[in-house]
Amino acid sequence: MTGSIKGLERFDSPGKGRGLRVTRPFKVGELLFSCPAYSHVLSVKERGCYCEFCFTRTQHLARCGKCKKAFYCNVKCQKGDWAMHKLECSAMVAFGENWCPSEISRLVARILAKKKMQKERCVCEKMFLIGEMQSHTEDEDNEKREMTEADIARLHRFYSKHLDVLDHKELLTLFSQVGCNGFTIEDDELSHLGTAVYPDMALINHSCLPSVIVTYKGTSAEVRAVQDMKPGDEVLISYIDLLYPTDDRNNRLRESYYFICDCQECKSKSKDKAKLKVREQRDSTEPDVINNMVRYARKTIREFREFKHTKNILHELLEMCEQSLEEMGAVFDDSNVYMLHMMYQAMGICMYMQDLDGAIRYGEKLLKPYSHLYPPYSLNVSSVYLKLGRLYLGLERQSACTSALKKAMAIMEVAHGKDHFYIEELRKMIAQK
Repeated sequence: MTGSIKGLERFDSPGKGRGLRVTRPFKVGELLFSCPAYSHVLSVKERGCYCEFCFTRTQHLARCGKCKKAFYCNVKCQKGDWAMHKLECSAMVAFGENWCPSEISRLVARILAKKKMQKERCVCEKMFLIGEMQSHTEDEDNEKREMTEADIARLHRFYSKHLDVLDHKELLTLFSQVGCNGFTIEDDELSHLGTAVYPDMALINHSCLPSVIVTYKGTSAEVRAVQDMKPGDEVLISYIDLLYPTDDRNNRLRESYYFICDCQECKSKSKDKAKLKVREQRDSTEPDVINNMVRYARKTIREFREFKHTKNILHELLEMCEQSLEEMGAVFDDSNVYMLHMMYQAMGICMYMQDLDGAIRYGEKLLKPYSHLYPPYSLNVSSVYLKLGRLYLGLERQSACTSALKKAMAIMEVAHGKDHFYIEELRKMIAQK
């Protein structure tokens, strides 16, 4: 183990603590480094579609003979995952439908097991040990602390048979570390596949003007430049969705990561006017009317998110989207980010309902403003092109399908690399057209 990654160095980033910077030039699309997961866990919702061990998607998965819940590519993957899967296997059989740990509890259990088995520094800890990851237990509010306490209770309930659990204070710290430093593994359409921790990646600080992007190849994370970088430039990713205006972004950063961003975009707020664009009218819209509609939009988004997680009744969710779009549309332009948010949700619901025309109608409204408001090489943009391409294919609109897939691929070749299997799949789809 070298304790370093070629072309990169750890340093003290002013105002941010530890950081990562480049020691040589990197071009747009160039791979800075790849990092295997210290530990990872597949989402319960994706079981049966992806291998638990390597996250390969295939129709030919073998089921665990004992729990009948976990699936694998082959015997090799099943054996590779057993040290982690055995934490859950017998518990899932014993508890049946009552087995319900959160995803973060499942991941923490695997980290504890990995730490016990670990004899030496892992390949994902070349520059940063997992124990060095930042914790914010002292900054958590009562609501977040209560959620953590519930997760710890589930950890004891479902994992006590196969796990030596830490004392309470150490568990609070570990849950906080994972909450602040964990990465969501996503597919090519940005659907959630699972959660993982990558210690070396935890060195990378946030900016709303990121210099790199993180994508995934199986369970490994890959970091590629989305700007040309020169020696001394800091490696910066975005921790959050960058669509929203400055105040919204910083509220999210404060709630989830306990800091406020002071990047150039947050200082200048150069895109806020475009993001909060109002409908052109003969008489100028009063500021109070706009502010009231912003409050309505934020409240509606919160309520929609809560309803989606608790009831998830598709036709009612679509009705909420349509009603809010009508209400906001009296004041906001169609390119306003709150309108775009509800259009994106409506597109997803239409896709679930197999309403291809409805999904396309909403998706097409997203493309132009998304391309303008997101940074270059944004996966949020490529994912919409990708979804539309597949929707067009379903309706046998061959020309539109090919055009959308090519635009998705132009972004993804930079973000994922030209040799990624997502790119290979796209090339095959385009060639078949």
